[in-house]
Amino acid sequence: MYNIALFGAGRIGQVHSVNIAAHPDTTLYSVIDPFAENADKLATKYGAKIQTTEEAFADKNVHAVLIASATDTHAELIELAAKAGKAIFCEKPVHLDIERVRQCLKTVEENHVPLFVAFNRRYDPQFRRVRELLSAGNIGKAESLLITSRDPSPPPAEYVKVSGGMFRDMTIHDFDMARFIMGEDPVSVFAQGSNLVDPAIGAAGDIDTAFIVMKFPSGALATISNTRRSGYGYDQRIELHGEKGLLTANNIKENAVEQWNETGCTAAKPEHFFLQRYDAAYKAEWAHFVDVLAGKATPECSGYDGEFALLMADKALESLQTGKEVKF
Repeated sequence: MYNIALFGAGRIGQVHSVNIAAHPDTTLYSVIDPFAENADKLATKYGAKIQTTEEAFADKNVHAVLIASATDTHAELIELAAKAGKAIFCEKPVHLDIERVRQCLKTVEENHVPLFVAFNRRYDPQFRRVRELLSAGNIGKAESLLITSRDPSPPPAEYVKVSGGMFRDMTIHDFDMARFIMGEDPVSVFAQGSNLVDPAIGAAGDIDTAFIVMKFPSGALATISNTRRSGYGYDQRIELHGEKGLLTANNIKENAVEQWNETGCTAAKPEHFFLQRYDAAYKAEWAHFVDVLAGKATPECSGYDGEFALLMADKALESLQTGKEVKF
């Protein structure tokens, strides 16, 4: 049984706590959060300890840490965990500054501990199946990838100010997905964006609607369509075109029932938000990390993947600001 120290008892920490407790080989050993009320609730629910950061890293009974705290704490906690010899599961991003990320990853490398960066969409069964079928040669060589990612509603402008912006906060998942599906790193990116959803987001210096086009060494292209508001649910789709055919992964709907009559067809909306849509992905990524702890696997989504996704976001922002294609 592996004892897990959970940093962060907020919304995403609560999601992870369920999966830690549900897995037969892990237990929620301790909770670390400066907000005592959140920590108390989780600790009580799962019979876990409440620890300070220093106590958790000094505790020899802690086998691994799961970092689901505020973004600006990730890099420091990763470094402390690495120096303490703990295996690390960290929510994206490692940090919003690329040089700070590189410094952090150097510390991880020097201490020889596994680091898994949680780009959970890689573990969505639908998207993973697209990657597997491409790898199996079902549609031949990949030629173009379309990623549609639309949130049901925009976040508060106050969140936008500390999030790093749309590309680093939202699109970063799609950047990683493009690399994951295509199996190669892009060579260039061109981005365009607008503020169409919430004027307060524009006032905060960000965009809420974007198109990004990337080119890969093979010549294949990927297009990402993002918006902070769909009006009809969490819109998450992929279309991959190859020399021999097409692969699509469509939305997961609230239910699969369709009503047909003389006026047409009525069907359910997509799942409301990421917690519902990617529930299976969160479970699958944790199962993979447990395999890492057991020595059965190495992290499929490494520190390098986290670094490159942020680099893609930075280059897309540069393209948006300059109006030009930017090469990697």
